[in-house]
Amino acid sequence: MATDKISGSEALIRSLLEENVKLIYGYPGGAIMPVFDCMHNYKDRLKHVLVRHEQGATHAAQGFARVSGETGVVLVTSGPAATNIITGVADAMVDSTPMVVITGQISSSLLGTDAFQETDVVGITQPVTKWSYQIRRTEDIPWAVARAFYIARSGRPGPVVLDFTKDAQVGTAEFHYQKCNFIRSYNPYPPINKEEINRAATLINQSKKPLLLIGQGVILSHAENEILRLMEKADIPAGCTLLGLSAIPTAHRLNKGMLGMHGNIGPNIKTNECDLLIAVGMRFDDRVTGGLDTYAKQAKVIHFDIDPSEFNKNVHADVTVLGDAKSTLSELLDKVNINKHTEWLSEFEICEKTEYEKVVRPEVYPENGALKMGEVVRKISEATGNNAILVTDVGQNQMMGARYFNYTRTRSIVTSGGLGTMGFGLPAAIGAKMGAPERTVCFFTGDGGIQMTIQELGTVMQTGTDIKIIILNNNFLGMVRQWQELFFEKRYSETHMLNPDFKAIAAAYGIKGRDVTDRSQLDEAIAEMIAHKGAYLLNVAVEEEGMVFPMIPAGGCVTDILLNSTEKY
Repeated sequence: MATDKISGSEALIRSLLEENVKLIYGYPGGAIMPVFDCMHNYKDRLKHVLVRHEQGATHAAQGFARVSGETGVVLVTSGPAATNIITGVADAMVDSTPMVVITGQISSSLLGTDAFQETDVVGITQPVTKWSYQIRRTEDIPWAVARAFYIARSGRPGPVVLDFTKDAQVGTAEFHYQKCNFIRSYNPYPPINKEEINRAATLINQSKKPLLLIGQGVILSHAENEILRLMEKADIPAGCTLLGLSAIPTAHRLNKGMLGMHGNIGPNIKTNECDLLIAVGMRFDDRVTGGLDTYAKQAKVIHFDIDPSEFNKNVHADVTVLGDAKSTLSELLDKVNINKHTEWLSEFEICEKTEYEKVVRPEVYPENGALKMGEVVRKISEATGNNAILVTDVGQNQMMGARYFNYTRTRSIVTSGGLGTMGFGLPAAIGAKMGAPERTVCFFTGDGGIQMTIQELGTVMQTGTDIKIIILNNNFLGMVRQWQELFFEKRYSETHMLNPDFKAIAAAYGIKGRDVTDRSQLDEAIAEMIAHKGAYLLNVAVEEEGMVFPMIPAGGCVTDILLNSTEKY
């Protein structure tokens, strides 16, 4: 039904409301000011979170999207604001996070004139988005927004950028909104090939030593129940990628832990001993595979994925099952036999015993010496009943968090996987808490990463977001320092950090904080942090030269595992 003409800015706001958007992260500026002015009239229906930097807006939107399953939305101005969103957009692209970013742009008549704060946003963002489009006409706004949300959340999710010229914002047009559910030549949900399903089932039923690799695709497709049913019916042990960790409970008997460079020994070693590798919703990243020339050469490979470009990109698959994981696994389940792999599962116990004695016990249950990173992570996880959302920055804090935090619910880990973005964690934690306000959010960071987006403490202050911030403070860029110790003869070039008083900085933002320098203080400090209503910063002094083990050297074989600085598995 036709309506009276409205401005482009109002058309944008109404379009967002049609897509059930309730929360936007952003920062105002000249080229997007008409939209912000219009948004003032919709405060009762649309909440805007004022971040302190546009990159923070993108990471907050990512955190929100990861835990809620909804599409994150960002609204910023042109020029430097638009270039500041690139890191978050690229991060979302690699990690398949649905996000719509709207940037202001100068008027159409000035495009190409190097006008004030003009940048080629479409040209810059096309390589790191699912779709990037410039809106120049007011009447195109509903069409573009509908298309943007459909592309961002359908199939393999990802970011979309809409560059919105000033004249399109202030022009007028009649408003008609129709949600998008079809785009010619874009097929996000391909039909399932029943023959491939049958071939996969045959290989699974014949296998004596199957190993399941669980990626984030299981979570994105809401296939957690289906993957558990497959594991339990066919008695298949599983390893998880970093982003797939919370797809199944940590304590499940068939969950053998994390894959990859700092993953658990069992799933890494057994990758090269299994007779069948079943990968679901993962892309065989180099941090998981190590050197491809020695990766699972003895095994048949089945690869389930919604993105055909992932098939045979890194690892050759004998069977490729294209489609949404929930749908394809549902088709598979009836064709898989009930089975038992008792002897195969018992082989993992040897790996687990060695890892516990050589790595886990010294890291998580030390008897003396400086505080350990893993010790802090495990104690905090247990203090939340293992029911919290883990958010990490990037580095040693990330790997220790992933390894020693325990998960009982899905969508419980938010971290920068593929891009490895330092500074991701603090704004992502804000978004995660807003996406799941009923859950405790524990954000682990290093003294390096926290300072990359520390200004977002201002966002915490202004919004009153209740996040628990734990700085594992070793006065180093810890992961780089670890590599320097192992591979660069302890030449610690530019990795030692002289740090500020983090507790005082938190206090300046009205955030309660506490320093922990000794093991005797830790339990009480954690209890105080968890019980506190509101944001809390816990600055924990951990051993300066702490290491994350096990470790597979970059490009090495998945069985070439370092237990410590001097001992191999």
